[in-house]
Amino acid sequence: MKKFTATPKYPRVALLVESSRAYGRGTLAGVAKYIRQHGHWSIFFQEHSFYDIPTWLAKWRGEGIIARLDNDAMVGIIERLRVPVVYLRHIIPTPKTPYVITNNPAVSHAAFEHLKERGFRHFAFCGFNGADYSDERRDSFVKYVTESGLRCHVFDEAQTPARNSAAKSEDEGLTDNDLVAHWLKALPKPVGLMACNDMRGQQVLNACRAVGIAVPDEVAVIGADNDVTLCDLSDPPLSSVVPNTERIGYEAAGLLDLMMAGKKPKQHEVLINPIGVITRRSTEVLAIEDRHIAMAARFIREHACEGVDVGDVLRAVPLSRSTLERRFISIMGHSPKYEILRVRLNRAKQLLAESDFSLDQIAEKIGLEHTEYLGRIFKKKIGVTPAKFRAMSRTNDAADRLPS
Repeated sequence: MKKFTATPKYPRVALLVESSRAYGRGTLAGVAKYIRQHGHWSIFFQEHSFYDIPTWLAKWRGEGIIARLDNDAMVGIIERLRVPVVYLRHIIPTPKTPYVITNNPAVSHAAFEHLKERGFRHFAFCGFNGADYSDERRDSFVKYVTESGLRCHVFDEAQTPARNSAAKSEDEGLTDNDLVAHWLKALPKPVGLMACNDMRGQQVLNACRAVGIAVPDEVAVIGADNDVTLCDLSDPPLSSVVPNTERIGYEAAGLLDLMMAGKKPKQHEVLINPIGVITRRSTEVLAIEDRHIAMAARFIREHACEGVDVGDVLRAVPLSRSTLERRFISIMGHSPKYEILRVRLNRAKQLLAESDFSLDQIAEKIGLEHTEYLGRIFKKKIGVTPAKFRAMSRTNDAADRLPS
């Protein structure tokens, strides 16, 4: 007679993650991917806003929690449940509570480089003062601008408010349209502006339109978190830094699985770098007063992956090589040859992260004849091999780096 084994006991896991934002939905997709690959969980989840507390949470019984809700009261409830928890926000009830979040300084660096590549010499930041992620992105952005010998204009920089919840700071910030518009009018033009997230970026674009500021010619705006709906609803569509939210969710699920098995994670702070920048019309501009250098930079961006070299640039721009080199370095901070390489490597990074093309195919697509050269120069400039970069861009790499 055939024997049946008892139904296995699946861990009960509460996902306290807001589904009202693209960021939260992306992390939930990462959790789901981990579960598909590593076993079954009994999931407790309901749709939330950013600061709701589920009515069932205080009496819930389970084995683990992944939390990304902006509510201090919720942290107290979770602590009383005495179960393993991984946070997706920088909330640390104890020094040993792990969290997995976007690397905010890396987000700011990507935004700065994106604007700098377009030739801006004036920079600005508009955030929700008091929101932790906004303040961290602001301070990092200002640091990168200052280290380049330039000045960053910060919205309401004289104010030092008490730290609020992110949600409260955002609610209050969305009522200051007139203040934002007045600040924007006073900025030097043209200016490259980073908004702390896409919500603030959309508000900045609305303020620009209200006071007749041309975007992107006078103010180029880049947001963060790549909420596609918000970005596409913006006028013009908003460029944005893309966080790797799926990987964040995947890594958080891996850490929780480890903790539910009674093991201690070796790493309590896991910072996930953004994938890159999606360019939309809000930053499609070259803020270069030198007409010939603007022509050269545009030619390189449009044709670098076709195998061009500096000689091709010179045929497109009526300058001698020495004049081109001198003026290009003065304005862009590096040579035309380096700019060609930079554009190619950025394209290679995008293809490694978003496609399954082989290294041979990628080398061909970015205008390089030799795959070996791509591997060598990628390792030298990016710091890791192409294969390692691809692995780091995929959530599958999370499992390989979890402690055993």
